[in-house]
Amino acid sequence: MLDKPDPASSHHDGNGHSDVSLPEDLINELSSESLTFVEDLYTSYLESPSSVSEEWRNYFARFPQKSARKRKPGFGPTFKRHSMFNPPSPVRNEAVDRQTMKIADRQERLDQLIRNYRVRGHILASLDPLGKKRATPAELMPEFYDFSERDYDRVFSTSTFGGPKQRTLREMIQWLKNTYCRSIGAQFMHIDSLRVREWLQTRMESTANFLKFERPEALRILRRLTDAVGFEEFIQKKYVGLKSFSLEGAESLIPLLDLAIEKAGEQGVDEIVFGMAHRGRLNVLTNIMGKKPREIFREYEDSVPEMSVGRGDVKYHLGYSSDWMTESGHNVHLTLCFNPSHLEFVNPVAMGRMRAKQDRWHNIDRTKGMVLLIHGDAAFAGEGVVQESLNLSELRGYRTGGTIHVVVNNQIGFTTDPAQSRSSTYATDVAKMLQIPIFHVNGEDPEAVAQVVRLAMDFRKEFHRDVVIDMYCYRRRGHNEGDEPSFTQPLMYDVIDKRPSVRDSFLQRMLERKSVTEEDADRLQEESVSHLESELAAARVENYPHKVELPGGIWTGYRGGKELPSDQIDTGVPEESLSNLLLKQTELPDGFTPHKKIKRLLQIRKDMAAGERKLDWGTAEALAFASLLTEGYRIRVSGQDAQRGTFSHRHAVLHDVKTGKKYTPLKHLVSGQGTVEIVNSPLSEAGVLGFDYGYSLDCPDGLIIWEAQFGDFVNAAQVIIDQFIVSAEDKWQRYSGMVMLLPHGFEGQGPEHSSARFERFLQLAAESNIQIAVPTTPDQFFHLLRRQVIRKWRKPLIVMTPKSLLRHRDAVSSFSSLTSGSYMKVIGDTTDLNPQKVKRILLCTGKIYYDLNERRRQTERDDVAIVRIEQLYPVPHEDLEAALAPYPEGTPVYWVQEEPENMGAWRFIYCRFKGNLFGRHPLHGVYRPASASPATGSGRSHQFEQEMLLTESFRDDS
Repeated sequence: MLDKPDPASSHHDGNGHSDVSLPEDLINELSSESLTFVEDLYTSYLESPSSVSEEWRNYFARFPQKSARKRKPGFGPTFKRHSMFNPPSPVRNEAVDRQTMKIADRQERLDQLIRNYRVRGHILASLDPLGKKRATPAELMPEFYDFSERDYDRVFSTSTFGGPKQRTLREMIQWLKNTYCRSIGAQFMHIDSLRVREWLQTRMESTANFLKFERPEALRILRRLTDAVGFEEFIQKKYVGLKSFSLEGAESLIPLLDLAIEKAGEQGVDEIVFGMAHRGRLNVLTNIMGKKPREIFREYEDSVPEMSVGRGDVKYHLGYSSDWMTESGHNVHLTLCFNPSHLEFVNPVAMGRMRAKQDRWHNIDRTKGMVLLIHGDAAFAGEGVVQESLNLSELRGYRTGGTIHVVVNNQIGFTTDPAQSRSSTYATDVAKMLQIPIFHVNGEDPEAVAQVVRLAMDFRKEFHRDVVIDMYCYRRRGHNEGDEPSFTQPLMYDVIDKRPSVRDSFLQRMLERKSVTEEDADRLQEESVSHLESELAAARVENYPHKVELPGGIWTGYRGGKELPSDQIDTGVPEESLSNLLLKQTELPDGFTPHKKIKRLLQIRKDMAAGERKLDWGTAEALAFASLLTEGYRIRVSGQDAQRGTFSHRHAVLHDVKTGKKYTPLKHLVSGQGTVEIVNSPLSEAGVLGFDYGYSLDCPDGLIIWEAQFGDFVNAAQVIIDQFIVSAEDKWQRYSGMVMLLPHGFEGQGPEHSSARFERFLQLAAESNIQIAVPTTPDQFFHLLRRQVIRKWRKPLIVMTPKSLLRHRDAVSSFSSLTSGSYMKVIGDTTDLNPQKVKRILLCTGKIYYDLNERRRQTERDDVAIVRIEQLYPVPHEDLEAALAPYPEGTPVYWVQEEPENMGAWRFIYCRFKGNLFGRHPLHGVYRPASASPATGSGRSHQFEQEMLLTESFRDDS
């Protein structure tokens, strides 16, 4: 470890005089002084001649005298020449001019060296606890700048660097190494802002990036390390061979989190949301989150298997919440998100949760809450959702005030070396896409870890941006406790096997400094072991209480489970209120000039409000939003084109064609209304859906919507769907009212613009975990959205929304259909045909209904009934049975869909009813042939196929 140089070393006597003389006949020896150093002496001479040595007084006396000038504050010298370097030509001294050039040249070379240490010093930092070093870059060597040994004791200006204004080259190099090449390597020179760079330089260079522990801090860190190491060793002894995904080799994570929470409390943070994968999670749960070890031990015992049949999750995926009282007396609420094995996908979920909390607190400046994400090195570099999450950090609709990213850098994947898993130098290089610092730190140096944590927390508070801490460590036991890492990394694990624990190495350093004693260490270890033993005994009692924790707090009063009859509520709104709300949305501020087509749209909506036109889809949606807002509910809609709507049906945010200013009518309905946020998202599915799902976890009383640009693109977010949305209640007892709007419909636009693949949602549907709806009319959509918020049954809602139906002449509704009732799960035939004459019943969902109904009109078939299923899951058995009851037993039912046979709802429907509906109606199917691709890319082929579907649907069986 490099030593911190003595700041007192200088070339001045006790009176502040320089001991460097400058007799005129030795002018060429001036090369030991920098230009700025001489300028400083000259300024001092002008202020008080006695402040400099006699030699310098004699030298300066020959130049024209001018008043002293103050330097400008801040970094960097003023490079304007004093009169001593620009004397009147008769007095001009060519030797001085030559010497001035030499001084300036040397100073410039030193400045280049300083800059390159700031840019590249991290390459030389001692980051790897296993001792791996990297070659010194040429630009960090003094000889690269033509400095020789005789230059090492020359005095230079260092006013552009923290600390003393003048230092020798030798002192400067030592200070640079201490600041940038010790146990901390900093990457920050990619940041564009000079203010941010200078802030970081000042913080690091003024202290040589070093934080020395006093006894209280040393004891606190030792206690945390003792608890961390002790927990892992205890688990290994008591549950031999069972997986725990040990933190061993990275125990400094525990004091790092401890210090971060303490610092957060000092900075006024009231809540921290954590996200992390499984490595070290149990240790964090017990030593940071406050989960009692007995609960973890009981999960290891696994003594009541019947409690978890088909549900629950492994112990190292579970979340937890608790309160932490800091030493300064500030209470910080901690929430560790539940997390699947898909590692980094929890990142946007955690961010969304914090955004929802901040919005609920009306914390516009995003200072009361914080996200802290713990990553693995291989996952941080390898998983694209990391980039998606980073990209959200500075976007207005997703900002949370800065996330602390902690990378637990194992220097290996499962069995994969870094050279095989990433193309970048560091695992964290993807974070350089942001204007944020990246601190690499040796995890076996807790003092350096502490310095980095405080620096990172202060940076976040100052600039409200993300920060990355890349903590180099190692994984003592391989991927898990049953793994043998030396199969694939024999040399690495030969070194690891010989290393003491982080706790032991830290203790040795503190003992040498006399910051702690052996008695302190023994006492802390005895306390830790005794506590764990008592917790294990408590876990093994026969009458250990078994309980399932249901969501409380803001979730009190909401429930999951199965839908009850009482959940069917009236969602109508009085017609007068609807008319007023619609008119209110057509009003614009004075001087606002809308696009001519928007002006026409507003007039159409005025006609609708007057009852002169029926309501289209976009208007019904706007009325659903407006009515909920006036009732005090929060609405958040995000998606790649959510403000306008991909298909120009929403226009929730209007743009002045002359000024570009924006206006959102939904924000100006009534005083005291709920908050509405319509957000255009980045071109991201997994990250944004994860964020909005996280938002829904902390906003049970709001309408939280994510809209896909096309429903087809939802498969880019499949991990969020599989691991969170459809399974969170079953695995973790976590509810969500998340709404997903997925445009769906076969209209000849090709394989990527036809299908939201809702067969996948149907396959995932079980135990009433989600709702899958395909509304076919505007009023149905109106009631569906209102039902989702008003009733207390909380389930994610998947909606197959239309494209062409947005402007279909028949897909309209009257005001009266919005004033009462609720969402209809099944809509029976709406014509006045005689049920007893019906020979065939067409059962369908979605857009195909309008094609079928049009063909029936054209062919005047009064013997064919058409029934729509508007909610595919939970399957509305009673409603469907009631809709089919009027028709004679034995009347065949044909499920008609646009999708190929292996897609859509056909197989789901057939398996549910086993080929016969309620024992009365044989079930058949009409569909496109099974296909590997959802749809044809030919518009004419689409029309040909569609015609075949319609012909088959109305085939006369007589």
